[in-house]
Amino acid sequence: MSDIILGIDLGTTNSEVAIIRDSIPHVFEEDGDPILPSFVGLADDGKLLVGKAARNQWIVAPERTVKSIKRKMGQNIKVKLGDQEYRPQEISAMILRALKTRAETQLGKAISKAVITVPAYFNDDQRNATREAGELAGLEVVRILNEPTAASLTYDPKNTELHRILVYDLGGGTFDVSVVQAQDGVIEVLSSHGDTQLGGDDFDELLFKHVVLKFQAEHNIDLGVNAISRARVLLAVEAAKRQLSFHAFVRLEEEFIAEKEGQALHLQMELTRSEYEDLIRPLMQRTMDCAQRALEDAKLTPNQINKVVLVGGSTRTPLVSEMLEHRLGQPAHQEVNPDLCVAMGASIQAAIINGEDVGAVLVDITPHSLGIKCLSYRNGIENPFRFAPILRRNTPLPASRSEAFSTVSDGQDAVDIEIFQGENDDVRFNHRLGKFLINGLANVPAGNLLVVQCDLNLDGMLKVTAKEKATGLQKNVTIENALARFDDAEISQARERLDRLWGEAVPAGGFADDDDPFNEASELDVANEVPELVDAPREGQRESVLAKALVEKAERLLAKVAPEDRVELERLLGSVRNAMTDRQWEKVTASCNELSDTLFYLEDA
Repeated sequence: MSDIILGIDLGTTNSEVAIIRDSIPHVFEEDGDPILPSFVGLADDGKLLVGKAARNQWIVAPERTVKSIKRKMGQNIKVKLGDQEYRPQEISAMILRALKTRAETQLGKAISKAVITVPAYFNDDQRNATREAGELAGLEVVRILNEPTAASLTYDPKNTELHRILVYDLGGGTFDVSVVQAQDGVIEVLSSHGDTQLGGDDFDELLFKHVVLKFQAEHNIDLGVNAISRARVLLAVEAAKRQLSFHAFVRLEEEFIAEKEGQALHLQMELTRSEYEDLIRPLMQRTMDCAQRALEDAKLTPNQINKVVLVGGSTRTPLVSEMLEHRLGQPAHQEVNPDLCVAMGASIQAAIINGEDVGAVLVDITPHSLGIKCLSYRNGIENPFRFAPILRRNTPLPASRSEAFSTVSDGQDAVDIEIFQGENDDVRFNHRLGKFLINGLANVPAGNLLVVQCDLNLDGMLKVTAKEKATGLQKNVTIENALARFDDAEISQARERLDRLWGEAVPAGGFADDDDPFNEASELDVANEVPELVDAPREGQRESVLAKALVEKAERLLAKVAPEDRVELERLLGSVRNAMTDRQWEKVTASCNELSDTLFYLEDA
């Protein structure tokens, strides 16, 4: 049997190590955690610390701790650790040695070979420094592998057809985006662009400043001055950031965070996903600009990309997927754990070098989006059949997500929560799973917030909970077969209804009863329903709905129009998507008007 070759993701903020077991990547864990923070430090007694222990002491003892050494790889410099100075390769070797030891401990044997990943933009000096770090750690580096190549391997290691993938890698300390082309097992990086000073740490810092300023406005105390309180708040906002990836609200609770006039002060604050997204949007826009540059350098349009893959823990922020979908016109994939997929890909490459058979990374996901019916606006008019996804298609299982909605009427004391499965913005084209009533709501003006949460397990059991935010009143329903797929007849019927809706004008007198494509859904008639919910109001809601409808219509026409018209249509689609991504609502309206005029011309042609 060939020697074991480790697959190692040597990251700026976190690192991981993996091997192939039974043709499937396996990431080694320690104390139940597969991630090793890329921190190296010295304890008070001079003992070497690598990983969590070093990270925990960094804020209170930065002079004895080194972080983000990857940014210095390839430079002819030294960094100070305690009273000694080390080259970047030596610090990285300490991290690699910890990963090597983790794998050896669990395998019960010595290991001497590894595939180590690096960013696609690393130059020869940086790659050689990485190889030297491996040798210092006692590893023969059999391959230096580009991170986007590794990520693409986890999704389809045996792809034979020409396939272009955009890999969007947003880690804790750095960001890069690459366009790779795969065919017959050969993977080529066509272009790469990024920002080595942008990552999840910057998101943490923005949220930290937001919390500190709010606390200072209330108590006139700056929590950022004291090292201990700063460390506690940073840890709290980092945890809150992760929760906001899955839930609409999160509460910060840190007791005895400060003292004023002999009285203990506690940090008690609610954070919302919308305010967090507003904080990070300018940074996110920088990543979108990088993605555009990578496409231009590869001389490709968004329509020529077959798949968008997300890498790095920071990509769990819903705004990432939302902005990418607006910009590129297709959903982004994160079925494979974005924290671990690079290490998994490195292990796949290691196995290929070893001549082992490697299968696809199998992950349990939800095959359809799950959400509820609510009120929204469509083409400037009220739309009572809006489908609001909560758990989106391809979400790894088990999963829990929540979104905020608000009541539409003053004094509204009850809401019907109807649950649907599907991908269409209109619930009438999706599959209805069930409904339940939450009543006894507070007698308050319209806009009373309800948080709707979906919890889906590996067995397909879906629990949907609606909770009145102000009072805590909640009701729920459990659905046993939420992973059931549509059968062919359902798909065919839905497609016919959709084609008819978009392809034919409604007669002046309306549909006759037997012609109405939605007649069979009479149980959804809003006139007979308990008042429902509306999306929690956001700026540009009407413009967003109109733009999305026009984009979908234009995309359906793309394959049918002449080549010269297709170029113009793609240009207009790009203009609408860019304006949506940038939240420039006046520009969205102007671009939509231009696209609408062009669609009118093409449909009549």
